[in-house]
Amino acid sequence: MARLKQHSSPFPRPLASLPPRAWAAGLLAALSACGGSDDPPAPPPPSATLSCDDSMKTAFKPDANTQVVLARAFKQGDALALAGTPASPAPAKATQDMCLVKIVVGPGNPGTADAPSTSPGIGIEVWLPTPANWNQRIRNLGGGGWAGGNQASATQIGNASAAATAALGYAVGSTDTGHAIAGNGSFAMKEDGTINSALWGDFAERSLHELAVKTKALVEAYYGKPQQYAYWEGCSTGGRQGYKIAQEHPDDYDGYLNGAPAFNWTRFITNELYPQVAMQRDLGGPIAADKLRRVSAAAVSACDTVGGQHLGFIPDTSQCRYDPTRDAAALCAGVAGNGVVGASTDAACVSLAEARTINKIWYGQTADGSAPDPQVDNASATTLASKQLWWGLRRGTDLSGLAGSSGTPPVARPFAIATDMVALELQNPTYATPSFTNATGNGADKWKDMGYADLANAHDRGIALQAAFGHINTDNPDLTRLRDGGGKVISYHGLADQLITPAGSLNYLARVADKMGGMGAVQAFNRLYLVPGMGHCAGVGTVSGSAGPAATANTVPLPAANQFFDALVAWVEKGTQPGPLMLKSADASVSMPICVHPQKATYQGSGAITDGANYSCR
Repeated sequence: MARLKQHSSPFPRPLASLPPRAWAAGLLAALSACGGSDDPPAPPPPSATLSCDDSMKTAFKPDANTQVVLARAFKQGDALALAGTPASPAPAKATQDMCLVKIVVGPGNPGTADAPSTSPGIGIEVWLPTPANWNQRIRNLGGGGWAGGNQASATQIGNASAAATAALGYAVGSTDTGHAIAGNGSFAMKEDGTINSALWGDFAERSLHELAVKTKALVEAYYGKPQQYAYWEGCSTGGRQGYKIAQEHPDDYDGYLNGAPAFNWTRFITNELYPQVAMQRDLGGPIAADKLRRVSAAAVSACDTVGGQHLGFIPDTSQCRYDPTRDAAALCAGVAGNGVVGASTDAACVSLAEARTINKIWYGQTADGSAPDPQVDNASATTLASKQLWWGLRRGTDLSGLAGSSGTPPVARPFAIATDMVALELQNPTYATPSFTNATGNGADKWKDMGYADLANAHDRGIALQAAFGHINTDNPDLTRLRDGGGKVISYHGLADQLITPAGSLNYLARVADKMGGMGAVQAFNRLYLVPGMGHCAGVGTVSGSAGPAATANTVPLPAANQFFDALVAWVEKGTQPGPLMLKSADASVSMPICVHPQKATYQGSGAITDGANYSCR
């Protein structure tokens, strides 16, 4: 059954007592009461009830903390640009008439002008199709990394790509999560070096709920009636945001599409620095990029065989136990301690010490830098082992994002979000890279001095500081209110994700199942898809194997645009439970089904291994 939508009349109570979602409709005394049902929606009104101009600054004010800073109409063909939009690259053009509304929700965090921790509040940007083009749905979009952006700016657009989604008929909102600095964690530390709990709270949760509440209120005021359905769509940080809302405010949306969720935030982000710390401590510096790629390629070819042929990507990474310390073709000949005769002597070979460190990177963070034999434990369990603090990336994944370097000899290039996180956990900006700024001092790469125990301490501090960090970990397995309210979640994760290990998604879903009656019960409202070969949110994340076809968009089947979203809409609105989804490569030469976890695509034993028709979900 489709989820029933119920909307009460805006008139029974005085305006001041109405909740935000009903306030906007109550503002307009001429509106008739709105009811809800599963019947086809009524035709849209002939014109908007609010004007897309400066009058909206006074006409729309759902509470004392909310201020409209801009309302701007765009005609089809107009450049999607405001006064401060750079001329290069050339801005995209509107493909439909629409209205852009920018809102700031205070109180933010006062401070010195231009300081990273100073904020006027949460910036929200909403794109509204014309009433005739509105499909009576909200489709709000998540952010990435530390978020931030220009959503609060009256002179620059925060998310111009959202206009393309609005042109499809959706009302589309996004948020800067309470700060304007994109891609940097400096906002989360006050000028005196202490924790900025106000902006942590905005980033972790408050901005997300305000986005839902304010988008709904604006939609009701602009169109004269509420939406029929509301959806959340996000990946990475956006996936975490979706789960945070589902956990804490499940009625905000009817359906959630959560890709590569960045939940377990402090755990996995601290772990993202582990590859660099391991290389620094064990080897004195990073492993060269060509060596990392050579070993990863060997892992692909050791684990990608289907029907006696190389597929070019690993279909089930949980079964891969490739160990470079036992691979004569990967190890350098003549290096003391290798114990290998006749091994490769090319420039991309690795020493035994380097091979052992790569195994540590695949296993994930431990307090003492230990890692078991991959034949005994290849880090595929859904619960952490005794010494394991978090999981590493899957074998075959491109390691350059977390174990990256540049130049010759190689210079470490850590993932900046991870060094930012460690600086925030230890309340010392110098542990970060120089992009982190604070009045007490800027980032100075002090992370290079960290040992295994030091990074483990940062991990523990991140957990202990959850209350101050707005409970950013988003790891509550109790989704009872979401289930009981009829909400639906589709989540997905690439098995070759270069930044967020899919083990985190598997661990979370297993804990939800333990809490809520087993995996079958959870699948009634939350279904997970794992995508072989896919990287972080999209694209190819696996390296090419040392044998078999190269891994490209034409050889690795990936989700099509809106494939997951369309499945979510069908589940929410028609009750069609999502099952196996057939993925195709860019040129459609390779196809493969992805199954609802825990089922896996299994080759049936005959026919081309590149034809999805020859696989079944088991």
